[in-house]
Amino acid sequence: MSARRPTLDEPVVISKFWKNRRHDAVIVSLSTYEGHNLVDLRTHAMKEGRLVPTPKGLAVVVRRLPELVDALTKALAKARELGLIDSDGASEATE
Repeated sequence: MSARRPTLDEPVVISKFWKNRRHDAVIVSLSTYEGHNLVDLRTHAMKEGRLVPTPKGLAVVVRRLPELVDALTKALAKARELGLIDSDGASEATE
C-alpha cells in the first residue's frame, strides 16, 4: 500500500510571464483540486489592475509533469531547428 501524497491548501505560483502587450499573463502553478495534485498553465487577464484567471489554460495531474516537460523541450528544440526562435530564447514579438 502506498502512502497518500501531500496536498496543497493554496496554489503555489511557479512562474509568470507576459503573454502579450495587453498585459495578459501566463501563470504556471501547482495546486490541489478535489484531492488531485495539478500543474496548471493558465492565461490571466488584466482586469481593473489585477490579474484574473481565465478559462483558457491547461491543467494536468502532477504525475504527467515529466511528459509535459519532455513535450515542451522537444517543441523548443524543433522551434530552434526551424529558426522560429534564437538559441538565446528571443523570438518574434507577440500580439
